Amino acid sequence: MIWAYPDTDLILTLTAVFVLLYAAYLYRFWTINQKIVVKKRSLVWKMILRSLYFCLFLIALAGPSIGNAMKEIKQEGKDIFLAIDLSRSMNAEDIQPSRLQRIKFELKNLVRNFSSDRLGIIIFSSEAFIQCPLTFDQNVIQLHLDGLNTGLVPNSGTDIEAPLNMAYNKFLSDESQEPKSKAIILISDGEDFGEELDGTLEKLRESGIRVYTMGVGTTSGTTIPRGSGVVIDQQTNRPAISRLSSDNLRKIANQTDGDYFELSDDLQEIPQLIDAIANLEGTVMASRTVEASSNKYFYFLLAGLVLAVLDSLLPVRTLSL
Repeated sequence: MIWAYPDTDLILTLTAVFVLLYAAYLYRFWTINQKIVVKKRSLVWKMILRSLYFCLFLIALAGPSIGNAMKEIKQEGKDIFLAIDLSRSMNAEDIQPSRLQRIKFELKNLVRNFSSDRLGIIIFSSEAFIQCPLTFDQNVIQLHLDGLNTGLVPNSGTDIEAPLNMAYNKFLSDESQEPKSKAIILISDGEDFGEELDGTLEKLRESGIRVYTMGVGTTSGTTIPRGSGVVIDQQTNRPAISRLSSDNLRKIANQTDGDYFELSDDLQEIPQLIDAIANLEGTVMASRTVEASSNKYFYFLLAGLVLAVLDSLLPVRTLSL
């Protein structure tokens, strides 16, 4: 017999509590016996019955596994592109230590949750580039995340449509997975100076490729560091303020049946993003049948409950008339 929850300390503690309480119960009847005659045989049967179903409850709690059962385990996989905004505004420090540094830290934790999925990285600003093609190699993904910085891409604006279209084309040219197992995680502060976004969203929706967006930053915003100074707005000749623009990101998520999440000092929705991706149905890559022990706790629990109900419905008269 195999025990699923062999917590000896808990079982001994519960047993000790039961013995103490029942000792107090017997002492009560002993004091009554000093004045009134008590049917001791009835007390003995009562104690045996209660001890029996208490032991059955303890056995059920320990989770006895008797015999074996065959269980099929399916390994599912998804294709996921991480589209990461590397425009200069991602250096803003309204999230500590900065938007980009915080994203790098959070993404390294995120990718560990998808070891059976193929992950790829697309970096973008005014243009999009494949930083890492789809791969199962977690070490390669982690290495590329470590090296992310805003100097890797041209910084003449932000075009959110570019990485989405690139991911769509990469998915389209890869026929190893079904459309329902493909997703894009778009990380950006939401500022967009591109065009033709609606057409790309329509293609993604029709292909069943969901886009999960992560808004990074705050609505109040802050200046953008540049060297020893800050980025200057050419129109106003004053320091440029970068703010989180969630409208574009929400629109992208809504039109592709994805979802929008946010990362700031007040909202940290990375766990919710992980859950959403994990719940996305993947393609079965492999399956195997394993032999597993069968937990039979229910039978002991049922027997104990029957005896407990019997104890309550058929009380034993302990006092003589």
